[in-house]
Amino acid sequence: MNAPTSTLLSISAVERETGLSKDVLRKWESRYGFPSPERDAVGERAYPEEQVQRLRLIKRLMDKGLRPSRLVNQDADALNTLAHLPPKQVSTDHHQKVENISLNLIKQANPEALRRFLYRRLMQQGIESFVLDTLCPLNDAVGEAWMRGDLNIHEEHLYSESVQWLLRDVIAHLSSSQGSPCILLTTPPEEQHGLGILMVAALFSLHGAHCISLGTQTPVQTVAEAAQVHQADIVVLSFSSTYPVRRIAPLLIELRQQLPQDSQLWAGGSGVARVSVAEDVAHITPTMSSGLAQLQAWLEHYGHESSVVPSVVPNVAPLHR
Repeated sequence: MNAPTSTLLSISAVERETGLSKDVLRKWESRYGFPSPERDAVGERAYPEEQVQRLRLIKRLMDKGLRPSRLVNQDADALNTLAHLPPKQVSTDHHQKVENISLNLIKQANPEALRRFLYRRLMQQGIESFVLDTLCPLNDAVGEAWMRGDLNIHEEHLYSESVQWLLRDVIAHLSSSQGSPCILLTTPPEEQHGLGILMVAALFSLHGAHCISLGTQTPVQTVAEAAQVHQADIVVLSFSSTYPVRRIAPLLIELRQQLPQDSQLWAGGSGVARVSVAEDVAHITPTMSSGLAQLQAWLEHYGHESSVVPSVVPNVAPLHR
């Protein structure tokens, strides 16, 4: 039986109740799959009270400085826990300056200047800190600027292409066919977000792995064939928060059945945060840090020492092609 209409709120009512604009609510629905409103008798969005309560919590946490991209896929219990933690500075003045400069260069349609700026950050920080401490929050900032309407979609694409260009050069200089483990990285069909796999490949290459990217949207059978050809120790699939959660576990099970027996399967990205599968199917690593921890566990188990190359790589020259 459908819930009584009195428990459903219109989008205008939700805007008043939460302080989140209609535009933001629609963009979150498209980008993150939450909120997920029902439809009333005339086809308009109608939000259950449970979702409205979660949206109120998210807005409270945003007011404390937390990013919505880190919140929208959290359940009510997790949000309540965060809400009762003491406030903290999420982004330092220095990080805010990096975000502001990057966003301004994107708006100026100046990809060369953006690449040079990010390249200097890479050289100053080293690869691991650059990926974890600069790119991760910067990706969130760019996505949120787009949701606010401060960036157009073509400007978001300009940012993504600039970062991918930089990361591909880093990987090319670090990853060696003699490295171990051999890691194959891609996204499943209908998953177009490929920046995450390049960020992971850069981190894993830094720790001595041989990383091979198949790009995005690779069919299951093709992934399995590539794993066989390259004798991959590990296959990494990345899922963004927009990928339907209900489809992830069946896809991982299907791929596991086709992979060579001695190839491990890892699933990463924010889309897998609420996915549960048996360890003999796949290892779930929703964050970059958990992916690094899983790599370290592999290295220790199989008797390899993580031979990290210097994190500042002076011979990377992505700006002179």
